[in-house]
Amino acid sequence: MTPPRDSHTLLDVQSLQVTFPGAAGMVRAVDGVSFTVAGGETVCLVGESGCGKSLTSLSLLRLVPPPGRIESGGHILFEGRDLLSLDEAALRSVRGRQMAMIFQEPSTALNPVLTVGDQIAEVVRVHTKCSRRDAWQQAVDMLAQVGIADAPARAKQYPHELSGGMKQRVMIAMALVLTPRLVIADEPTTALDVTIQAQILELLRELRARTDMALLLITHDLGVVAEMASRVLVMYAGRVVEEAPVAALFASPHMPYTEGLLRAMPRIDSAQVSDPDALPDRLVTIPGTVPAPDALPSGCTFRDRCAYAWDRCAREEPVLYQVGPAHRARCHLVQEPERRTPHAASTASREVAA
Repeated sequence: MTPPRDSHTLLDVQSLQVTFPGAAGMVRAVDGVSFTVAGGETVCLVGESGCGKSLTSLSLLRLVPPPGRIESGGHILFEGRDLLSLDEAALRSVRGRQMAMIFQEPSTALNPVLTVGDQIAEVVRVHTKCSRRDAWQQAVDMLAQVGIADAPARAKQYPHELSGGMKQRVMIAMALVLTPRLVIADEPTTALDVTIQAQILELLRELRARTDMALLLITHDLGVVAEMASRVLVMYAGRVVEEAPVAALFASPHMPYTEGLLRAMPRIDSAQVSDPDALPDRLVTIPGTVPAPDALPSGCTFRDRCAYAWDRCAREEPVLYQVGPAHRARCHLVQEPERRTPHAASTASREVAA
């Protein structure tokens, strides 16, 4: 990936905590998450369903659904301003105008009783002093920019009249119509076929290059990460468990959870292409499931699913250890690498395949 042209820190998230009420008190669904996004950079937030990715992204715009709340003590700094300290009026000036979001499911995010052109034009009119005619024209122009043919006619249609891929393009147009500095894309290719997925990702890449926007991409698909990201944050049970440049993460994952995600990717190498019988019968999976936020194990939250776990993992909670330039991992193996033995890895593979 080419480095971002604008290298200053645009978004700086520190010690973000999101809690929900539970039977035994407040439960931390996002627990001490910290990361940065530079101007023009693409950062991917990756992990299994239920690990806190989408909740983290909603927190950035203070859209956490009640009864959830963002706890005090953390900061969400956007161009130096703490979004957690803004009142609603000031926050509205940031949402859509400077920081925008592409929501996960366009069929539920779009208003079914308004045309798509009206919905995009509404974003323009809320944030700028322009006429209805000018706002409508900006909406039509933006639909054309995101690759929708016959944009004037499509702008007059309702969401149910468009395909899934077109609705996703409408969501992208709505997010980008005011050229925000940062766009948060929450699983923007979910439920789309692979051809449309490729088109949407190419569109996001092209728009990022053209406008120099920063992109925070939330996904569970490591193929998307490899294609889009300059830097990756891996989340598990509400925490960042590994952070690295994309090439370093794929070449040398240090957190066993990241290692498991990479092993679970379908692969077709040259040997398998020449010999179809070499394809495995089953994909490798990570045993078990992500624990509920109110039932986390002691010590390392991944230890019950980890092939390398030993007594220290139950006794002591790991921190994010520095393992290389801009590469950190939340695992005691960083300090005791001799425990990462080939025997343990092969045992894990056999247990998963069994």
